[in-house]
This record gives sequence, C-alpha cells and structure tokens, in this order.
Amino acid sequence: MNCKETLLEYALGKKLRAFSTTRLGGTGTNQYATFNITPYCGDDAANVLANQTDLCHELGIDEKHLILPHQTHGTRTLQIHEKFFHENDDERTNALEGIDALITDIPGVCIGISTADCVPILLYDEENHAIAAIHAGWRGTAGHISTKTITAMNRAFGTHPERLRAVIGPSISEAAFEVGDEVYDAFVAANFPMSTIAHRCPCNNGGSKWHIDLWAANVLSLEQSGVKLEHIHVSGICTYTHHDTFFSARRLGVDSGRIYSGIMLK
Repeated sequence: MNCKETLLEYALGKKLRAFSTTRLGGTGTNQYATFNITPYCGDDAANVLANQTDLCHELGIDEKHLILPHQTHGTRTLQIHEKFFHENDDERTNALEGIDALITDIPGVCIGISTADCVPILLYDEENHAIAAIHAGWRGTAGHISTKTITAMNRAFGTHPERLRAVIGPSISEAAFEVGDEVYDAFVAANFPMSTIAHRCPCNNGGSKWHIDLWAANVLSLEQSGVKLEHIHVSGICTYTHHDTFFSARRLGVDSGRIYSGIMLK
C-alpha cells in the first residue's frame, strides 16, 4: 500500500489522523478496483480483508480497531466505548447495524464511514480529544445528522461546537447531483434555504431538473449547530467527476467500491 496514493489525508490536528481512501493501491478488481475496505457492497471478501489489513498496518492498529458501521441512510449515532471491544463478533455487528455516525474518545481506534457520492464529514474536538465520523447522504443531510451527532458529542464529551474542526470529504458536487422533486421537497420540509442550496438546471433531453448542493447544505447544518465557518474545510472533490480516483455509485453503479473516510486519535 502506497500511503500517498491510497489516502487523502486532512490536517485536522497534530494528535490524530484523518483521511479518505482513494481507489488506488489496493487489491480489488473491476468496479471495486482497487482499494475498497467496505464489506457491505458486494466485493470479494478476500480482497476486502486484504485491503483492510493494509490500512490497519498503515495506521498501526489491530483490525478489531477499524470500525465500519452498516449504514442505512438514517441519523443514528453510536458511541464506541471500551466495552465494545469486549463484546463478541455478533454483538459488535449488531451494535453497528443501522448506524450512520460514530463518535469516540478512545485513542488508537479508527472510526469511519463509507460513501460513494454521499458526503463524509469528520469532526475533531481538540479540547476534549474526541472525534466523529458522519455519513451524510441526502436523507441524512435533510435529517440534520451533523446536528444530531454534535449533540451526541456534547452529551458524551462536553463538546463545544464552536471549538470543533470539520472536514467535508470527496462527494458529489451540485453540478452532478441531479434530483427528483421528492428530494427537493425533503429539503424544503427540513427548512433549508432552497435558494442557497438548490438550482434548476436544463436537462440534455429537454426540460429541467433540480440540482442540490450537498456541500453547502452540510456547511449550513454545521454552522447552525455552532461550528465556525473558518473551522470547516470542504475538500471540493467531486466523486462523479473524479471517479477514476474516488468511487462514485452514479458513475460505477451501486455494486461498486466505497470510499472510507476515517479519523483516529493518537
């Protein structure tokens, strides 16, 4: 594994590692080529395990400390406690079922989420040495998952939102994110300022469709939760455009690899 080509790393702080994986430097083939560590998308189990092993070696952790929830486009958050690692395999699997955000304050544990156009958000609370990884697809974004996760961090660790640092990783851009009226209506119902995050654009076959800016929507959610704008870094990398480097379900199909955006305290 070549760290420089396989990991896009973020400078969130000196006492942690934060990154998103690329498609490069791994073992997978075809739509999973080459670096997919997510076991929930139909990839060959041996290739997934090989890539997980390589990532754990790079991070210097045991494979049990690489956490991947089974996401369901909801807004549930799970805190990873020490007791999680004393549970058996079935108990850990059940705990991670239906989870779209993780929080922890345990060093040496990499929490992360899987995306392939959806928005990954990583949070760092330097004051309380706590972290979060959030899967914000359009449903999660409309459901204010970042706000709910920050609330969970406040309850668990005493996190002050204004001291958080945030990264929005590679994901689909507004230009590529064409949606139906039902998606637009979901954001209206969630009280988003639609003139800021949505624009109607012409289609190639005539007519027009809504395009939604998930980056802007999530920045707004973070700001409304108390995170300072100057503490929010948007990678600006569109997965649909750069599908040769980052997995994109809209480009490659649902049966394809996933980006893993992870964060780990040292």
